[in-house]
Parts: sequence; C-alpha cells; structure tokens
Amino acid sequence: MPRRQKKEIAKKASTLISNGMTVLVGGGTTLIELARTIPDHLQCTFFTISPLVALELAEKPNLEVILVGGKLSRNTNIVSGAQVANELADLKVDLCLLGTNSLSVEDGVTDSDWEVVQIKRAMIKCSKKVAILSIAEKLNSVQKMKVVPLRDIFYLITDVNPTDVSLKEFANTIAIL
Repeated sequence: MPRRQKKEIAKKASTLISNGMTVLVGGGTTLIELARTIPDHLQCTFFTISPLVALELAEKPNLEVILVGGKLSRNTNIVSGAQVANELADLKVDLCLLGTNSLSVEDGVTDSDWEVVQIKRAMIKCSKKVAILSIAEKLNSVQKMKVVPLRDIFYLITDVNPTDVSLKEFANTIAIL
C-alpha cells in the first residue's frame, strides 16, 4: 500500500490521542507512521510491543515510551509470548491502537498467527477503548483465527471515506474515522 494512505490513516488515528493519556500501540508499518505523526508538544505515556514503533516514539521529547518485553518475532517485528501477555495483564490504558490482517462485520478482527492473536487479545483486554487501523483491502476479509468480535472495537480508522457505502455495515457497530 502506498505510504500516502498509511500516513492518512495515521493522521486520523493521532486525533484520538490527547495530553495525559496512556496509549498502547501494536506494530506494523501503519503504526510506525502513527508514531511519526505524534506532535512534539503532546505529553503522554506510550506502551508498545514494537521496537520499531518505540524508536519512532522516542524521538518525541514529551513522551514516556515503555517497550513491553518478550521474544522478538522476525516476521512481524513485534514481541510476543507469555511474558508479554503477563505484562499487559497489569496495565490499564485509555486507548489501544492496533493494525489488523482482517476485519469483517460477521467475524470481527481475525488473524492467521496464533501468537499475534494472543497478544492482541491481551492488548484489547487492558484497554478502555480500542481502535483498529486498517487499509481498505483488509476490510471484509477473514483469517483463520478470531481475535475479538466487532463489538469489542470502538473505532475503525481507514483510508476509505467514513461515509463510503462499503463501511455502512461497520458503522452500525463502531465509530469510523
């Protein structure tokens, strides 16, 4: 996907973050773009499972950045494993920002990697609100393993116009940016 679309999604997602929040961020190229769009004046605490996202966030002078530790996956560049799930169980964050492989009205968030499914579930469980960042091609698709139903997601942030007919069914359940 062109970087322009990822930047658009990242810019929309950054509008959900305000001073004093505690934010949990997943991994992936769109979330790296999100980290780059955070304004320098913002004062927040960010937890992340992605060393690459952590490095981008660390460039911002007023952020506290905490990298959740665990086994680094070479495929996904995120940390996973029981240690990560245990650390996440002790957190309570205002907002969780996650990328996704698949999202559908019927099946919710799905993935094809068991470890990723477990970590995403733990991230969602410790969050007051969850936002899924997704490119249009991943919408209305399903992978082998369910992460959470759509009702557990608060926001869908995509490169599609929120009023687009393709998002109508999603809009019945979640807020679309």
